[in-house]
Amino acid sequence: MTPIKKYLDQINEDNETVYVTRSNNESIAVVNQNKLNWLERYARSEEGSREYAIARDQLIKQKIIAHNPLVKSDDNYWGQVYE
Repeated sequence: MTPIKKYLDQINEDNETVYVTRSNNESIAVVNQNKLNWLERYARSEEGSREYAIARDQLIKQKIIAHNPLVKSDDNYWGQVYE
Protein backbone atom coordinates (compact mmCIF):
# COMPACT_ATOMS: atom_id res chain seq x y z
CA MET A 1 0.00 0.00 0.00
CA THR A 2 1.37 3.39 -0.94
CA PRO A 3 1.76 5.96 1.86
CA ILE A 4 -0.76 8.36 0.27
CA LYS A 5 -3.37 5.59 -0.04
CA LYS A 6 -2.89 4.77 3.63
CA TYR A 7 -3.56 8.37 4.64
CA LEU A 8 -6.54 8.73 2.30
CA ASP A 9 -8.06 5.51 3.65
CA GLN A 10 -7.55 6.80 7.21
CA ILE A 11 -9.32 10.03 6.33
CA ASN A 12 -12.33 8.15 4.97
CA GLU A 13 -12.53 5.33 7.50
CA ASP A 14 -11.78 7.28 10.68
CA ASN A 15 -13.19 10.65 9.61
CA GLU A 16 -9.76 12.09 10.36
CA THR A 17 -8.17 15.24 8.99
CA VAL A 18 -4.61 15.10 7.70
CA TYR A 19 -2.61 18.32 7.74
CA VAL A 20 0.14 18.74 5.18
CA THR A 21 2.85 21.23 6.08
CA ARG A 22 4.64 22.68 3.08
CA SER A 23 7.87 24.63 3.26
CA ASN A 24 7.52 28.28 2.21
CA ASN A 25 3.79 27.81 1.56
CA GLU A 26 0.61 27.66 3.59
CA SER A 27 -0.29 24.27 4.99
CA ILE A 28 -3.29 22.39 3.68
CA ALA A 29 -5.77 19.97 5.19
CA VAL A 30 -7.25 16.87 3.58
CA VAL A 31 -10.71 15.96 4.87
CA ASN A 32 -13.44 13.46 4.08
CA GLN A 33 -15.95 14.83 1.54
CA ASN A 34 -18.92 14.15 3.82
CA LYS A 35 -17.27 16.04 6.68
CA LEU A 36 -16.48 18.98 4.42
CA ASN A 37 -20.05 19.11 3.07
CA TRP A 38 -21.54 19.30 6.59
CA LEU A 39 -18.97 21.88 7.73
CA GLU A 40 -19.77 24.07 4.71
CA ARG A 41 -23.54 23.74 5.22
CA TYR A 42 -23.11 24.64 8.89
CA ALA A 43 -20.94 27.66 8.11
CA ARG A 44 -23.18 28.99 5.32
CA SER A 45 -26.56 28.55 6.97
CA GLU A 46 -28.23 31.09 9.18
CA GLU A 47 -28.15 30.27 12.88
CA GLY A 48 -31.57 29.15 14.03
CA SER A 49 -32.58 27.86 10.60
CA ARG A 50 -33.58 24.28 9.91
CA GLU A 51 -30.51 23.72 7.72
CA TYR A 52 -28.25 25.03 10.49
CA ALA A 53 -29.84 22.66 13.03
CA ILE A 54 -29.52 19.65 10.71
CA ALA A 55 -25.87 20.41 9.89
CA ARG A 56 -25.09 21.02 13.57
CA ASP A 57 -26.68 17.70 14.55
CA GLN A 58 -24.65 15.87 11.90
CA LEU A 59 -21.40 17.47 13.09
CA ILE A 60 -22.21 16.57 16.71
CA LYS A 61 -23.03 12.99 15.67
CA GLN A 62 -19.65 12.76 13.89
CA LYS A 63 -17.94 14.25 16.98
CA ILE A 64 -16.60 17.15 14.95
CA ILE A 65 -18.14 19.77 17.21
CA ALA A 66 -19.10 19.38 20.83
CA HIS A 67 -22.69 19.16 21.96
CA ASN A 68 -23.16 22.27 24.02
CA PRO A 69 -26.78 22.65 25.07
CA LEU A 70 -27.93 26.15 25.89
CA VAL A 71 -29.56 25.02 29.13
CA LYS A 72 -28.73 21.94 31.13
CA SER A 73 -32.12 20.65 32.12
CA ASP A 74 -31.38 18.55 35.18
CA ASP A 75 -33.54 18.25 38.32
CA ASN A 76 -31.94 21.34 39.89
CA TYR A 77 -32.85 23.46 36.88
CA TRP A 78 -36.49 22.39 36.87
CA GLY A 79 -36.70 22.88 40.64
CA GLN A 80 -35.62 26.51 40.20
CA VAL A 81 -38.12 27.12 37.42
CA TYR A 82 -41.11 25.95 39.43
CA GLU A 83 -40.24 27.51 42.83
